[in-house]
Amino acid sequence: MAANFWTSSHYKQLFEQEEVDVVHPLDKEKGITLEDFKLIKMHMVIPICKLAQSVKVRQRVVATAVTYMRRLYTRKSMSEYDPRLVGPTCLYLASKAEESTVQARLLVYYIKKIYSDDKHRYEIKDILEMEMKILEALNYYLVVFHPYRSLPQFLQDAGMNDISMTQLTWGLVNDTYKMDLILIHPPHLIALACIYTASVYREKDKTAWFEELRVDMNVVKNISMEILDFYESHRLITDERVAAAFNKLKP
Repeated sequence: MAANFWTSSHYKQLFEQEEVDVVHPLDKEKGITLEDFKLIKMHMVIPICKLAQSVKVRQRVVATAVTYMRRLYTRKSMSEYDPRLVGPTCLYLASKAEESTVQARLLVYYIKKIYSDDKHRYEIKDILEMEMKILEALNYYLVVFHPYRSLPQFLQDAGMNDISMTQLTWGLVNDTYKMDLILIHPPHLIALACIYTASVYREKDKTAWFEELRVDMNVVKNISMEILDFYESHRLITDERVAAAFNKLKP
């Protein structure tokens, strides 16, 4: 992975919110709304995490896989790139990019073990073929910088690196991958927004520390609000609602 975020392809490929919130015409034809689109992407994180736990890869690999998935759907439709196959393939690709390679046959084995239905009857060749399609769709831009990188140093500087605070902020960062934040904001600002959210939740006044950082606090607070809005709306989502969105993708 590139050493400097500001000179990386990740920085050059940051999107505006309006660019990310676009449903592909092929998906629109199937009745997929923007709400459906966001819901499917959010729900795709769950099987990626399940599979990652089975093959025992680090959280960073999961985060990279989810980022690839989200990047892909800014360019391609879900109708052409089936989420059920895209998820495990992105994990396979991320494991290689993060130098924690998982064999495709192992992924296929666990997919069949976790899901007994016919929709997940994938073979090794399916993953390898989808891998090439995803690589081409992403123009081989595989560099990803994550908030995890700057989080420990920020927590230490802020005097918030006790176990309780570290676990809370780490959990918040994990949950940001259920949104499109990694496509829109520099990762250090996402990390700071998670620390800000945690400090407010735990009633720790860190105003002076944030002022010293000389970052745009409006951006940090806006990201924090997005995270809180996500938690609020997430509580209202039923399994039936998720299933209805996925069903629209059926051929």
